[in-house]
Amino acid sequence: MADEAKAKGNAAFSSGDFASAVTHFTDAINLAPTNHVLFSNRSAAHASLHHYEEALSDAKKTVELKPDWAKGYSRLGAAHLGLNHHEEAVEAYSKGLEIDPSNEALKSGLADASRSRAAPPPNPFGDAFKGPEMWAKLTADPSTRGFLKQPDFVNMMQEIQRNPSSLNLYLKDQRVMQSLGVLLNVQFRTQTGDEAEGAQEEDEMVVNEPVVEKKREPEPEPEPEVAEEKEKKERREKALKEKEMGNAAYKKKDFETAIKHYSTAMEIDDEDISFITNRAAVHLEMGKYDECIKDCDKAVERGRELRSDYKMVAKALTRKGTALGKMAKVSKDYEPVIETYQKALTEHRNPDTLKRLNEAERAKKELEQQEYFDPAIGDEEREKGNQFFKEQKYPDAVRHYTEAIKRNPKDPRAYSNRAACYTKLGAMPEGLKDAEKCIELDPTFSKGYSRKGAVQFFMKEYDNAMETYQEGLKHDPNNQELLDGVRRCVQQINKANRGDLTPEELKERQAKGMQDPEIQNILTDPVMRQVLSDLQENPAAAQKHMQNPMIMNKIQKLISSGIVQMK
Repeated sequence: MADEAKAKGNAAFSSGDFASAVTHFTDAINLAPTNHVLFSNRSAAHASLHHYEEALSDAKKTVELKPDWAKGYSRLGAAHLGLNHHEEAVEAYSKGLEIDPSNEALKSGLADASRSRAAPPPNPFGDAFKGPEMWAKLTADPSTRGFLKQPDFVNMMQEIQRNPSSLNLYLKDQRVMQSLGVLLNVQFRTQTGDEAEGAQEEDEMVVNEPVVEKKREPEPEPEPEVAEEKEKKERREKALKEKEMGNAAYKKKDFETAIKHYSTAMEIDDEDISFITNRAAVHLEMGKYDECIKDCDKAVERGRELRSDYKMVAKALTRKGTALGKMAKVSKDYEPVIETYQKALTEHRNPDTLKRLNEAERAKKELEQQEYFDPAIGDEEREKGNQFFKEQKYPDAVRHYTEAIKRNPKDPRAYSNRAACYTKLGAMPEGLKDAEKCIELDPTFSKGYSRKGAVQFFMKEYDNAMETYQEGLKHDPNNQELLDGVRRCVQQINKANRGDLTPEELKERQAKGMQDPEIQNILTDPVMRQVLSDLQENPAAAQKHMQNPMIMNKIQKLISSGIVQMK
C-alpha cells in the first residue's frame, strides 16, 4: 500500500503537481512512518512549492532515520538554502559529501550555498524593479517612455530585474537615475559643469515635487554592438547551423556526417552542451557505447561549469545510463546503470528516466535469479529442509526450503514442503500462498491440493477445502490423503447441518462466514432473502425452492457457515 502511494507521489512530482505529490507521500508515510525515502521525497515536493519550513522538517526526519544516506543531507541543504540559512546549508552539504564525496548534486548544492553566503547584501532599491509593474510605470511616464525604445537601456533594466545588486553598476547612466526616480515617486536632479557654481556634487532628491516637462531632445540612436558580443553571436549562429545539419544527417541515418557536424559545432561554440549530447546519441545508435559514455561525461562536466539547464544535464546522465545498460552482461553490470539513472533523477524527475530505472532494476533482479539458479543445490537444500521438518525444527526447515526455491523457482516440491512448514507454524496465509504456487507450477501434483486443502481446513473454510480436495481427486482419484480430507470436511459440514455445534463454535463460524464475500452476496440477493423467509413462514413455497439445485447449493453454504440452522 505504501509503495502504491509512493508511486502516485512520484508520478505527481514528475508531472509538476507538487501539491498532490505531498498528499500522496503523506499517505505513504502514514503507512510506513520509518521509511526515510518517503520523507526525502516529501521534502523535495515541499521545496518545489517553496514551503521551506516543511521541507526542512522532512529533511531533518530523513537524516534522523538514515544518517548515513547522502541524499538526506542534499534535502537538508536545499531546505536551509531556501530559508537563506547559508551557514547551515554549507554544513549540510559538507556532511553529505563526507559520506559520498563523488555526489554531483551535493557538490553543486555546496557551490550554490557558498556563493550565497559570500554574496553582497541586496540593494535597498531592489524591490522597485520587481515584476511587470516596473515596465508599466516606465511606459506611463513621459520622461521615461522613450527609453524603452533603446535596446541598451532595456537590457540594463532586465539585468537589474534579474540581479538588483547590479544597480550600482548603472547609476552613472542618467536614464537609469531618471527611471529610479519615476519608480520611487521622487525626482532626482543632477548638476553638470555647465550649471551655476556652488551646486552640490551629489544628486539632490526632492520628494513629490511637480515635474515641469521640458522639450525633449531627439532620442539617441542605439549604441553599436560591442565587437566581442557581435562575434560571439555570429559564432553561435554558425554553430546552430552545424547542429541543424547534424540533426538532418542523423534522421537520414548518416551517422558519420552527423558526428562531423556536431563536432564542428562543438569547436565553434563550447558553451552549449546540446552539441555534445547529440553526438553521444549518434554514438549510441552506432553501438559505440564507450564513445557515448565519454561524451555524456564531458557534457555533464561542462554543464556543471556553465551552470547549464539541469534538464540538459539529466539528459546526458540518462543517455549514459542507456549506454551502460547496452553493455551490461551480468547482474553486477547493472549497478552503475541504476546509479546513473538515479543521479539523472536528482537533476530532473523525467518519467522516461524513471521508466528506464525500473527496467534496469527489473533486469538486474532477473539476471541475479538466473545466476543463482542451480537445481542440484536446490535439491540439496530441500533435503536439508526435510530433515529439519522431521525433527520438528520448522523455522530451520523454512529457511532451507526458501533457499531451495531461490536455487530452483520452478520446483513445486519446495513450495509444497514450505507450505506444510507454514501450516505447522500457524502461518496460514503464507502456507496458502505456497500451496497455490505449487498447484500453479504443476496442476497434476496431488501434494499441492493436499497442502491447500489442509490450510483451508485449519482456517475452518470447510466448503473451500472440500472443493480443493475434490479438484485434486480429479488428477489422482485413489489418493488416500485427499480422500481423508474429503471425509473430514463432510464430518464438519454435517455437524453444522445437524445443529451439533457448541455455542462457541457456532459464534466463531458465523463470524467467519459473514466475512466471506460469497456469503455476503447470498444474503443480499433479493431472491435468496425471499427463500429464507419462505423457509420460516411458508413451508409449501420452501419445498419448491428446494428443487432448484442452485438455491440448494446456496442454502447449503449458509448452513455450513452457521448462518442458517436446520432443526
